[in-house]
Amino acid sequence: MDGRPNVPKIVMARSEETRLIARAKRGSPDAFRVLVDAYKDRLFAFVWRMVRDHHEAEDITQSAFVKAYEALESYSEQWAFSTWLFTIAYRLCVNHLRKRRAFSGEVDFTRLGPVEGDAPEELANTEEARRLRTLIWSAVGELTLPQKASVLMFYREGKSCEEIGRVLEMPTVTIKSHLHRARSKLRELLQAKLMDGWQSIPFLSDARSA
Repeated sequence: MDGRPNVPKIVMARSEETRLIARAKRGSPDAFRVLVDAYKDRLFAFVWRMVRDHHEAEDITQSAFVKAYEALESYSEQWAFSTWLFTIAYRLCVNHLRKRRAFSGEVDFTRLGPVEGDAPEELANTEEARRLRTLIWSAVGELTLPQKASVLMFYREGKSCEEIGRVLEMPTVTIKSHLHRARSKLRELLQAKLMDGWQSIPFLSDARSA
Protein backbone atom coordinates (compact mmCIF):
# COMPACT_ATOMS: atom_id res chain seq x y z
CA MET A 1 0.00 0.00 0.00
CA ASP A 2 1.37 3.44 -0.93
CA GLY A 3 -1.39 5.56 0.56
CA ARG A 4 -2.87 6.73 -2.71
CA PRO A 5 -6.65 7.03 -2.48
CA ASN A 6 -8.50 4.68 -4.83
CA VAL A 7 -11.79 6.48 -5.35
CA PRO A 8 -14.57 5.59 -7.79
CA LYS A 9 -16.25 8.54 -9.47
CA ILE A 10 -19.87 8.81 -8.33
CA VAL A 11 -21.91 11.44 -10.10
CA MET A 12 -24.99 12.96 -8.46
CA ALA A 13 -27.91 13.86 -10.71
CA ARG A 14 -27.90 17.61 -11.39
CA SER A 15 -31.55 17.92 -10.39
CA GLU A 16 -30.91 16.28 -7.03
CA GLU A 17 -27.82 18.42 -6.51
CA THR A 18 -29.79 21.60 -7.25
CA ARG A 19 -32.51 20.57 -4.82
CA LEU A 20 -30.00 19.89 -2.05
CA ILE A 21 -28.18 23.17 -2.63
CA ALA A 22 -31.47 25.08 -2.40
CA ARG A 23 -32.29 23.34 0.88
CA ALA A 24 -28.79 23.99 2.23
CA LYS A 25 -29.09 27.67 1.34
CA ARG A 26 -32.30 27.76 3.36
CA GLY A 27 -30.33 26.50 6.35
CA SER A 28 -30.65 22.72 6.18
CA PRO A 29 -27.48 21.10 7.60
CA ASP A 30 -28.75 17.67 6.55
CA ALA A 31 -28.89 18.74 2.90
CA PHE A 32 -25.36 20.06 2.99
CA ARG A 33 -24.21 16.87 4.72
CA VAL A 34 -25.52 14.87 1.77
CA LEU A 35 -23.52 17.10 -0.58
CA VAL A 36 -20.42 16.56 1.53
CA ASP A 37 -20.91 12.80 1.44
CA ALA A 38 -21.33 12.92 -2.33
CA TYR A 39 -18.11 14.83 -3.01
CA LYS A 40 -15.78 14.26 -0.06
CA ASP A 41 -13.93 11.27 -1.54
CA ARG A 42 -13.33 12.87 -4.95
CA LEU A 43 -12.26 16.16 -3.37
CA PHE A 44 -9.94 14.42 -0.92
CA ALA A 45 -8.35 12.41 -3.75
CA PHE A 46 -7.68 15.61 -5.71
CA VAL A 47 -6.24 17.42 -2.68
CA TRP A 48 -4.12 14.44 -1.69
CA ARG A 49 -2.53 14.29 -5.11
CA MET A 50 -1.69 17.98 -4.87
CA VAL A 51 -0.17 18.04 -1.36
CA ARG A 52 0.94 14.37 -1.03
CA ASP A 53 0.25 14.16 2.69
CA HIS A 54 -2.74 12.31 4.14
CA HIS A 55 -3.30 14.46 7.23
CA GLU A 56 -2.76 17.72 5.37
CA ALA A 57 -5.17 16.57 2.68
CA GLU A 58 -7.80 15.77 5.32
CA ASP A 59 -7.40 19.23 6.87
CA ILE A 60 -7.59 21.02 3.52
CA THR A 61 -10.61 19.00 2.41
CA GLN A 62 -12.42 19.78 5.65
CA SER A 63 -11.52 23.45 5.32
CA ALA A 64 -12.82 23.48 1.75
CA PHE A 65 -16.23 22.22 2.85
CA VAL A 66 -16.36 24.68 5.73
CA LYS A 67 -15.59 27.55 3.38
CA ALA A 68 -18.13 26.24 0.89
CA TYR A 69 -20.83 26.15 3.56
CA GLU A 70 -19.98 29.67 4.73
CA ALA A 71 -20.03 31.00 1.16
CA LEU A 72 -22.97 28.94 -0.10
CA GLU A 73 -25.05 32.03 -0.89
CA SER A 74 -22.42 33.09 -3.41
CA TYR A 75 -22.64 29.86 -5.38
CA SER A 76 -24.10 30.27 -8.87
CA GLU A 77 -25.75 27.41 -10.76
CA GLN A 78 -23.98 28.69 -13.87
CA TRP A 79 -21.23 26.25 -12.89
CA ALA A 80 -21.33 22.71 -11.58
CA PHE A 81 -21.19 22.50 -7.79
CA SER A 82 -18.14 20.23 -8.11
CA THR A 83 -16.31 22.92 -10.10
CA TRP A 84 -17.04 25.44 -7.36
CA LEU A 85 -15.75 23.02 -4.71
CA PHE A 86 -12.59 22.29 -6.68
CA THR A 87 -12.00 26.04 -7.01
CA ILE A 88 -12.07 26.45 -3.23
CA ALA A 89 -9.90 23.37 -2.66
CA TYR A 90 -7.35 24.36 -5.30
CA ARG A 91 -6.90 27.80 -3.75
CA LEU A 92 -6.37 26.22 -0.35
CA CYS A 93 -3.81 23.83 -1.85
CA VAL A 94 -1.91 26.68 -3.49
CA ASN A 95 -1.83 28.68 -0.25
CA HIS A 96 -0.73 25.62 1.70
CA LEU A 97 2.05 24.74 -0.73
CA ARG A 98 3.28 28.32 -0.80
CA LYS A 99 3.62 28.20 2.96
CA ARG A 100 5.40 24.89 2.78
CA ARG A 101 7.63 26.34 0.02
CA ALA A 102 8.75 22.93 -1.14
CA PHE A 103 6.73 19.91 -2.15
CA SER A 104 6.79 16.82 -4.32
CA GLY A 105 3.74 15.64 -6.22
CA GLU A 106 2.67 12.29 -7.51
CA VAL A 107 -0.36 11.48 -9.60
CA ASP A 108 -1.80 7.98 -9.77
CA PHE A 109 -1.96 7.56 -13.56
CA THR A 110 -4.23 4.53 -13.26
CA ARG A 111 -6.92 6.77 -11.70
CA LEU A 112 -6.78 9.60 -14.21
CA GLY A 113 -9.97 8.31 -15.78
CA PRO A 114 -11.12 6.28 -18.77
CA VAL A 115 -9.69 6.78 -22.22
CA GLU A 116 -11.10 5.82 -25.57
CA GLY A 117 -10.36 2.29 -26.75
CA ASP A 118 -8.93 -0.66 -24.89
CA ALA A 119 -6.04 -0.26 -22.50
CA PRO A 120 -2.68 -1.03 -24.16
CA GLU A 121 -0.80 -4.17 -23.28
CA GLU A 122 1.74 -2.09 -21.34
CA LEU A 123 -0.95 -1.23 -18.77
CA ALA A 124 -1.78 -4.84 -17.93
CA ASN A 125 -1.28 -6.04 -14.36
CA THR A 126 2.31 -7.17 -14.82
CA GLU A 127 5.70 -6.32 -13.43
CA GLU A 128 6.41 -4.28 -16.56
CA ALA A 129 3.13 -2.42 -16.05
CA ARG A 130 4.08 -1.55 -12.48
CA ARG A 131 7.44 -0.30 -13.70
CA LEU A 132 5.69 1.76 -16.37
CA ARG A 133 3.28 3.33 -13.86
CA THR A 134 6.19 4.14 -11.52
CA LEU A 135 7.97 5.96 -14.35
CA ILE A 136 4.79 7.84 -15.28
CA TRP A 137 4.12 8.91 -11.66
CA SER A 138 7.71 10.10 -11.36
CA ALA A 139 7.42 12.10 -14.59
CA VAL A 140 4.08 13.66 -13.64
CA GLY A 141 5.65 14.69 -10.34
CA GLU A 142 7.90 17.03 -12.33
CA LEU A 143 4.98 18.98 -13.80
CA THR A 144 4.11 22.40 -12.46
CA LEU A 145 1.23 22.71 -10.00
CA PRO A 146 -1.21 24.16 -12.61
CA GLN A 147 -0.23 21.40 -15.06
CA LYS A 148 -0.88 18.69 -12.46
CA ALA A 149 -4.22 20.20 -11.53
CA SER A 150 -5.20 20.54 -15.19
CA VAL A 151 -4.27 16.93 -15.93
CA LEU A 152 -6.19 15.61 -12.92
CA MET A 153 -9.35 17.56 -13.62
CA PHE A 154 -9.29 17.02 -17.40
CA TYR A 155 -8.57 13.29 -17.44
CA ARG A 156 -9.92 12.05 -14.12
CA GLU A 157 -12.82 14.43 -13.45
CA GLY A 158 -13.72 14.90 -17.10
CA LYS A 159 -13.94 18.68 -16.73
CA SER A 160 -13.74 20.98 -19.72
CA CYS A 161 -10.93 23.45 -20.22
CA GLU A 162 -13.41 26.23 -19.46
CA GLU A 163 -14.30 24.65 -16.10
CA ILE A 164 -10.65 24.07 -15.25
CA GLY A 165 -9.92 27.68 -16.15
CA ARG A 166 -12.52 28.80 -13.64
CA VAL A 167 -10.90 26.65 -10.93
CA LEU A 168 -7.37 27.84 -11.68
CA GLU A 169 -8.52 31.39 -12.51
CA MET A 170 -6.89 31.24 -15.92
CA PRO A 171 -8.13 31.72 -19.50
CA THR A 172 -9.26 28.61 -21.36
CA VAL A 173 -6.41 29.00 -23.85
CA THR A 174 -3.94 28.89 -20.95
CA ILE A 175 -5.43 25.63 -19.69
CA LYS A 176 -5.11 24.12 -23.16
CA SER A 177 -1.51 25.24 -23.17
CA HIS A 178 -0.92 23.64 -19.75
CA LEU A 179 -2.34 20.33 -20.99
CA HIS A 180 -0.34 20.45 -24.21
CA ARG A 181 2.88 21.27 -22.35
CA ALA A 182 2.16 18.55 -19.77
CA ARG A 183 1.79 15.92 -22.49
CA SER A 184 4.89 17.17 -24.29
CA LYS A 185 6.93 17.15 -21.09
CA LEU A 186 5.76 13.64 -20.22
CA ARG A 187 6.69 12.42 -23.68
CA GLU A 188 10.13 13.99 -23.34
CA LEU A 189 10.70 12.58 -19.85
CA LEU A 190 9.48 9.10 -20.72
CA GLN A 191 10.81 8.64 -24.24
CA ALA A 192 14.36 7.82 -23.21
CA LYS A 193 13.23 5.39 -20.50
CA LEU A 194 10.43 3.62 -22.37
CA MET A 195 11.95 3.74 -25.84
CA ASP A 196 9.37 2.18 -28.20
CA GLY A 197 6.61 1.69 -25.65
CA TRP A 198 5.45 5.17 -24.75
CA GLN A 199 3.66 5.97 -28.03
CA SER A 200 0.92 3.43 -27.27
CA ILE A 201 -0.15 5.10 -24.02
CA PRO A 202 -3.44 6.92 -24.80
CA PHE A 203 -2.80 9.69 -22.28
CA LEU A 204 0.48 10.58 -24.00
CA SER A 205 -0.88 10.29 -27.52
CA ASP A 206 -3.39 13.14 -27.13
CA ALA A 207 -6.48 10.96 -26.63
CA ARG A 208 -9.31 13.35 -25.71
CA SER A 209 -7.03 16.17 -26.76
CA ALA A 210 -7.74 19.59 -25.31
